[in-house]
Parts: sequence; structure tokens; C-alpha cells
Amino acid sequence: MIKNILFCTDGSSYSQEALKYTAWVASSTQAKVTALYVSDLRRFEMPTIMDVGGSLGIQPYQSLISALQDAEKQKADLIEEFSRKGFADAGLTSEIQFRTTTGLLSDTIEEIEEEFDLVVMGKRGESAEHAIDHIGSTLERVVRRSTRPCLVTNRKFRDVRTVAFAFDNGSSSQKILSVLENSMWLKNLPIHLLSVVEDQQSEDLMTKKLKDAESRLQNAGYTVQSEMLGGVAEEAISDYVDRASIDLLLMGAYGHTRIRRFLIGSTTTEMLRRCRIPVLCVH
Repeated sequence: MIKNILFCTDGSSYSQEALKYTAWVASSTQAKVTALYVSDLRRFEMPTIMDVGGSLGIQPYQSLISALQDAEKQKADLIEEFSRKGFADAGLTSEIQFRTTTGLLSDTIEEIEEEFDLVVMGKRGESAEHAIDHIGSTLERVVRRSTRPCLVTNRKFRDVRTVAFAFDNGSSSQKILSVLENSMWLKNLPIHLLSVVEDQQSEDLMTKKLKDAESRLQNAGYTVQSEMLGGVAEEAISDYVDRASIDLLLMGAYGHTRIRRFLIGSTTTEMLRRCRIPVLCVH
């Protein structure tokens, strides 16, 4: 059950779209939302700042740090104001909590994630316009380290009408099945149940598992369409997502098979870069 959502924002355009997805999930689940803005600790530890402190003396250095801190405080206030307005505009009328702190986002989430059932953040952050073909390094650290499901959102919000579930029968896939069985969040949406095999032996082994998963979802009230795909997993699934006009992809975050290795190493970047839709990563 999703009762508490952590929405990560840095005021970027991607964060604004992530806010809309957060509001959608919260409205569907009646979950409470906490918005989090973390002032990056590295802003106050840059070599340039240290050089200024060394060459001009301690007082100018302290003044510079103070000015940066004041600017960060003003930025946090603005982000809170825009976040509250954004949630109101999205129709979320329940109370929104707002937290701000200084540090690294991945460290902060690791410290507080036990309070939440879902983490939502944009695929890219403030530098998105300068790195349009890349995903954020902060995002990768968060998804690798967080034990909570992470909803990674895309550049532009769109209504979610069709869902795909990349299934490999691993522990993460079984957890996603349990979440779907016990949650009303996606209950009214059709599910495309996908598995990827690279040879006939793998297909024979997976067919029964896929049918079992399909039966569980149907018994839970879902409309399910199962598909066995061939080839390289990241290519096969991303191509299917485009071809079938999928609006949300569910997948395991860690494991040993190809689908569940997506979020380890360079395949993370490739998969999230390929998919122009939100991806829910479940550990």
C-alpha cells in the first residue's frame, strides 16, 4: 500500500512534471505527500570558493558562504511556494509537507526513506537542458541505494492509460505482483505483461511463469495482455513501449537476469534514456 510519498524537487522543469505524477499517484491512493529539496553540499565546497577564501582572507570567504546560504534559502522558499501551488493546480487538496536540508540527495533519502512507501523524482535535474541525452548522476545514485520503489518520471506529463510490467519471475517481479494485487492505484488500467527470452530453452522455462503471473493479475481484477519478446531485453522492451504506446513501465531494480540488471552499471543509463515514459523501479 502506498500511504506516504516522497517527492524530490530541485525546481527544474523535470521536477515540475514529476510533481504532476506525484499528484496523480497521491490522488489515486489517498497518500500523503512530502516534498523534499536538498541544497547540494558541494555548492559550499567548490575549489573556487576555497581558493577565494585562501587568497582574500577569512572574512571575505565567510561573507561569500553567507551570501550563498542566503541565496539557497531564498531558492528553497521559492521551490516550496511553487510546489504548493503546483499540487493545488493539480487538484491535490490534502496537506503537503515540505522539507529542506543541506547535503546530498542520495544520502538524505537513505536517512529518511523508512518513512515513505514511494520516492518520485525526475529523470534529470537543473542541468537537463545541457544534458538532454543523459540521465542525472544523482538519479542513478538514488535508485541504486534506495530500498523503496522509485518512480522516475519523464520530460512531459501525460495521462497514464496503459501500463507495461517487465516480468522475469525474480524476487522484484514477485514484489511488483504483490503490490498490484493489494493496491487500487493501477487497478483500472490494462497491464501488458512482458518477458524477454534469448533462446528456445529460456522461452520454455518462462512460459509457465508468465501464465501464472497473468492468472494472478486477472484474479486481482486486471485486464492483462501477455507478450513473450525475443532479443536483447533493453531493446526489446523499449521498442515495445513505443510500439504499444505504453504510459508507465514497471520493472525490478536489482537482480541477476537481464531485465533486473538494468539498474546496475551502464545499462541503467541506456534503459532510462530509451524510455520516454515514467519507470517504476522496485527492489
